[in-house]
Amino acid sequence: MVVHRRFGYRGVISDVDPSFMLNDERCNALAEPPADQPWYRLLVDGVEHATYVAERNLDVEKNPEPIQHPLLDDFFGEFDGLGYQPALPRN
Repeated sequence: MVVHRRFGYRGVISDVDPSFMLNDERCNALAEPPADQPWYRLLVDGVEHATYVAERNLDVEKNPEPIQHPLLDDFFGEFDGLGYQPALPRN
């Protein structure tokens, strides 16, 4: 569970890349993206999209609460008061 430092939106990390992994066109649209640090895919609370964010722009959410996102159940199970548990494999 994280909060974006500049924009204040909340989210839960669904995937991580060790460095920036989008194409050059997308990279140029971002203001000097740091390619040498982890980037996270976030399910953003209260919207239907996910986002791709550099580690330097995120803080751990100090008082996590459940989020609302249509893909949440695809990645996670129950919220345990601190964060989400990984989803169990589906048969």
